[in-house]
Amino acid sequence: MGGMGRWEPNARGRLEQAAMALFETRGYDRTTVEEIAARAGLTERTFFRYFADKREVLFGGAKDLERLIIDTIVHVPPATAPLDAVTAALQATASMFEERRGYARKRRGIIAAHAELRGRELIKLASLAAAIAQSLRRRGVAASVADLSAELGIAIFRNAFERWVDDKEQRALSRHIQAAVQELKAVAAGTGTSSSRVRTTNPSRRTSSKSR
Repeated sequence: MGGMGRWEPNARGRLEQAAMALFETRGYDRTTVEEIAARAGLTERTFFRYFADKREVLFGGAKDLERLIIDTIVHVPPATAPLDAVTAALQATASMFEERRGYARKRRGIIAAHAELRGRELIKLASLAAAIAQSLRRRGVAASVADLSAELGIAIFRNAFERWVDDKEQRALSRHIQAAVQELKAVAAGTGTSSSRVRTTNPSRRTSSKSR
């Protein structure tokens, strides 16, 4: 059955944590797969069971994210408007990230510092947008509307995710998604203002929120 490390529990998580620690201390470019596996207490063979290369450690959850989004779109009521279906799918992903805010913040910093990784991020997002658009077309949505709804969904997700990562009040990603959708609709209606995000806070906090 191969090496002992091959069957270790939570190997993917251990590899992700080991890689992130090494990327931070040694730098992404200087870190090797061998070092990541060793730090995780696993073998290189185990590493390659989960990731094609060290770059993919930072993007390993992309397929799981895509599956959840598409599955949610498939199961929303037939009469749901395309953008509302996409929004529901984005909301469904929030629980995947809530315990990983710190990891997401570190990951963002590493990706921002490397053009290769920034390019990979854009490719992954484009692939997700294409999958969302295809799912909408299968629901009978016109191609142009499906494409636009998918692109808007990606814009909403990126906007909300950035806010969530930086949120010192540790509010849920779902609230930031809701706020981004509200602001998008306000902009489309010509009523968008810089204070529209106060809807994510409690009424007692509105005064302080407006001053941010």
